[in-house]
This record gives sequence, C-alpha cells and structure tokens, in this order.
Amino acid sequence: MNKTILIGRLTKDPELTFLPGNGTAVARFTLAVNRPRLDKNKPQEADFIQCVCFGKRAEAIANYVRKGHLFSVTGRLQIKKYVDKDGNNRWSTDVLIEDFEFIQSKNSDVATDNMNTTQNQEYQDLTPIDDGEDIPF
Repeated sequence: MNKTILIGRLTKDPELTFLPGNGTAVARFTLAVNRPRLDKNKPQEADFIQCVCFGKRAEAIANYVRKGHLFSVTGRLQIKKYVDKDGNNRWSTDVLIEDFEFIQSKNSDVATDNMNTTQNQEYQDLTPIDDGEDIPF
C-alpha cells in the first residue's frame, strides 16, 4: 500500500499550470512538515515535501490556499527517474494528492479566538428548556 498523509504549511503560493493538449490543471507546491521534536531545547526542524495535484482539485488549491496556510493532504508517493541536461540520472519525489483539507489560514488563530469569545458571550444569557421528553436512542 502506498498512502501518504501530511499536515504542514505551504512555503509559497501554489504554482498553477495547464498540460498542453488536454488543458488539465496542475498545481505544484511545497509543504513544510514539522518533524517530531524529541529534544525541546533544540530548534524545530521540518521536511520540505513537493506536492502535485491535477484537475479540479488543483484549481481549488491554487485559488484558495496561500503561503503559510496550514493544509492537510492525502495521496501517494511517486518517485520518478529522469536524465538532466548534463546526462546525469536524477530522481524526484512527489506526493500525488488524492484528497486535501483546508485546516487554517496563516492569521486565522486570532480571528477564530475572537469569534469563539463573541459566540460564548451571546449564549451566556440563554436558559435551557426541559421539554420532558427523552431522546429515543
């Protein structure tokens, strides 16, 4: 089984291109994924993982995800061998995205905290109503 699940932040805005011939959208970006920190006295380290997505998903990523956004992807690891311009064998490793989830924009922490505080204040004056019926499950 070849399944990869990553959560990280985009290092820059996704690059959107279209395949010649059929015009399929292709989004490419790098995801910075934090490594587990075993020693709290050492700085946080991250892996920078190349991701690629095709079609409507690629267009959605290009339109809504930006540098710094926290983003989750599910896909498969693909390793390709190619020959560079000097005739040397090279390999590239990409995660081919099959599914994704928007987790958080770069500055949404403050906005989310403010929204939750406001919502909690609005509901403090409400009194629960007992209608006398039990839930049937």
